[in-house]
Amino acid sequence: MKNYKFKINENGYTVNIKSHEGNIIDLEVNGTSYEVVMKEEIKKTKTPTLVRAASQRPAEPLQVNPSSSTSKILAPIPGVVLSIDVAVGDILKVGDRMLVLEAMKMENNIVCEKAGTITAMKVVVGQQVLQNEVMIEII
Repeated sequence: MKNYKFKINENGYTVNIKSHEGNIIDLEVNGTSYEVVMKEEIKKTKTPTLVRAASQRPAEPLQVNPSSSTSKILAPIPGVVLSIDVAVGDILKVGDRMLVLEAMKMENNIVCEKAGTITAMKVVVGQQVLQNEVMIEII
């Protein structure tokens, strides 16, 4: 494979590396063959690993009060209201699109999850909303 010449303490050495597989190297020094086992180096990761502790309490499901007659439509993520497809007094069915919210350069359709009548509009087109901000109220 490769040939090297070394001079150590005024002595000349000719090293011929014959093969290198994994951590084992077959070489010849001044005509004498040797098999050298290299010590495996421990590679340190350059990027630290983030380890998070497990949550102390389980995730709580969304609490819906069945006795409450009013439902509030909250912004799922921060964004800008691009369009509003409904008005106060409109009767909605489940799955009807109420508005379009732009977040992270994506348009998100906000649809009705409970049939009812719109009682209040808390947002206007072009308004920025924060996460969990009330946008629409439905009875």
